[in-house]
Amino acid sequence: MIGFYNYTVILTYMSLASAVSGIFFACGMYGNTPHPTYAIVCLMISGLCDMFDGKVARTKKNRTEDEKKFGIQIDSLCDAVCFGVLPAVIGYSIGLNTLIDLPVLILFPLCAVIRLAYFNVTEESRQKKTDETRKVYEGLPVTSVALILPLIYSFQRDIGECFPMVYGSAMFLIAIAFITRFRIKKPRMKTMLAFIGIGFLEFLWLMYKRTH
Repeated sequence: MIGFYNYTVILTYMSLASAVSGIFFACGMYGNTPHPTYAIVCLMISGLCDMFDGKVARTKKNRTEDEKKFGIQIDSLCDAVCFGVLPAVIGYSIGLNTLIDLPVLILFPLCAVIRLAYFNVTEESRQKKTDETRKVYEGLPVTSVALILPLIYSFQRDIGECFPMVYGSAMFLIAIAFITRFRIKKPRMKTMLAFIGIGFLEFLWLMYKRTH
């Protein structure tokens, strides 16, 4: 079979599997009724998997150059689905389903793909010059939506009928941030653990809002 099969890509594939499940939930796979809350949870799971896939990959010391390049490409391809397509499908399921909303639903995954492709190019060039891990990101990392959008979604009932507009506006601003040239310091382990804590609190808040 073509491809590279080892433990370094397991989390990446789990992230994609969660995202595809989220797309089906948002489209009404379960009971023919859209379940955007389940889809949001899938988005958060994808974010959790993506947070550690690179660290897991780097534990394999004897990776070939082809394996490294494959890892970069497969990670970005999966991220395009997880953090580009899935949020747009969630937006559609919560009410962004008119022709007026279509530009935002297209812009979001488009900007995500542009940023990911740019990252691939710059990362490949960087790895030819140094073996050091990346210390900064350019533009808003696409994985950040795994924390931002669930937080916004948790206030759906509080915002009421205007929520699709709020979600759509957030998607637009995030899409622009994907391709805006500014630098963000790559989070260290302590920061990543803090993100996990924030994500867990968001999950508890989502479940509370769902049952009250």
